[in-house]
Amino acid sequence: MKISDLLEQTFFSLLANKARSGLTVLGIVIGIGSVIAMVSIGQGASGTITSSIESLGSNLLMVSPGMQRGVGQQVSAGRGGAQTLTLDDAEAIAEQIEGVKTVAPQYSTRLQIAAKGTNTNTTVYGVTDTYGEVRNVEIGSGSFITPAHNNAKSKVAVLGPTTAEDLFGEGTDPIGQTIRFSNMDFKVVGVTAAKGGSGMSNADDAIYIPLSTAQQYISGNNRVGMINIQGESQEILEQMEADITALLMTRHKITDEASIDFQIMNQADIVESASSIAGTLTILLASIAGISLLVGGIGIMNMMLTTVTERTREIGLRKAVGAKRGDIAVQFLAEAVTLTFVGGVVGTGAGGLASWAVEKFGNTATEISLASVLLAFGVSAVIGIVFGYYPAARAAKMDPITALRYE
Repeated sequence: MKISDLLEQTFFSLLANKARSGLTVLGIVIGIGSVIAMVSIGQGASGTITSSIESLGSNLLMVSPGMQRGVGQQVSAGRGGAQTLTLDDAEAIAEQIEGVKTVAPQYSTRLQIAAKGTNTNTTVYGVTDTYGEVRNVEIGSGSFITPAHNNAKSKVAVLGPTTAEDLFGEGTDPIGQTIRFSNMDFKVVGVTAAKGGSGMSNADDAIYIPLSTAQQYISGNNRVGMINIQGESQEILEQMEADITALLMTRHKITDEASIDFQIMNQADIVESASSIAGTLTILLASIAGISLLVGGIGIMNMMLTTVTERTREIGLRKAVGAKRGDIAVQFLAEAVTLTFVGGVVGTGAGGLASWAVEKFGNTATEISLASVLLAFGVSAVIGIVFGYYPAARAAKMDPITALRYE
C-alpha cells in the first residue's frame, strides 16, 4: 500500500467518526498536557531551590553550633541550641586551615524595628566586612559594613530593599535616616541590591549591623551564630571540612566525635540533597499525570476495537479483493498512531499553556525542557502502537468470508 493511500484512508476513516475521534484525542491531550505541566512544575521547583542555595555563595562551608544538652547529657535543645562558636574560632579557621579564601562570622536574631512611626519584624545580622563577599550580598546604594564600623562598634545599619520599603515606603531613600531597635538608634548607611527569596530566608528582608555592635549591645557575649567559610575551589571543600572539624575539636577540647558541639554544612551536599528531593517530587508528579495518559491509551484501544467491529464487512471486502493481513493491520495501526500524534501535539501546547498559567498567576517557577517535550511525543507514539496493536491484529486475522456475512 502506498503511503499516500494509507494517509488518505486514515484521514477519511477518522473523520467519519468526528465525535469519537475527538473524545479519544482529548484523553491523550489531557494525559500529555498533564505530564508536561507536572514535569515543568517539578523542574521549576528544582531550579528554584538550586539557585536559591547557590545564591548563598560559592564554594561555601557553614559552621553552626550543635546540640545543647541539659544535665546528664539527656535533654537536647536541638541543633543550633548551643552557643559554642566564638569569634576566635573564626579567626583560627582563617589563619590555620589551608584552602580558605574568606571567613565571615555572623550573629543573627529577629527583632522589632521602628522608624518614623512604622515598624516591622525582621532578622538582624551582625556581620563583618567580608560577609558580603562570602554570601553574595551586593550593595544597591550607600556602603556595606566596614572594618572601621566593627572596630568602633558603630551603631550603623544596612537595610535589605524589602525592609527599607516596609520602614520608609516605596521610592524613599533611607540612607542617613534613623531606625530603632533594642532601645538604640542606628543610622542607615546602605541598602543592599535586590536578591530575592521568601519567608525566613528572604535576603531582601534583613538588616545588617557590625558584628562587634551586635555582640556588645544585643547578645552580650563574643559568641557567633554561624561561621561562613569560602573555599578556593569546590574540590577542596571535603578536605577543608575534615580539617575544620579537627581544629574545632581541639579548640573545644573534644575527644569523642559523638560529643561534637558544632555542625558543618557543605553547600554542595545541600544542593545535591535538595536536587534529589526535587527530582523525586518531579517523578511523583509525572507518575500521577501518567495515570491519565494510561487512561487515554485505554480509550484509544476501546475506540479502535469498536471501529474494527463496525467495519467488519469493510475488512472482509478488502480482503476479498486482495488486501493482505499486513495492509489491514497497518491501516488500523496508522489510525491509532495518528490519534495519539495529534493528541501529543495538542497536549504539548496545552501543557505549555498550563505551565505558563501556573508561573504567571501562581507565582511558581516552571521550566519546560526539550527532553520533556520529546518524551511526550515518544510516549504518545508508543501508546498509539501499544494500544493500537491488539485491535489492528484482530482486524488482520479476520476471515474474509465470516466478515462478509457479518451484519
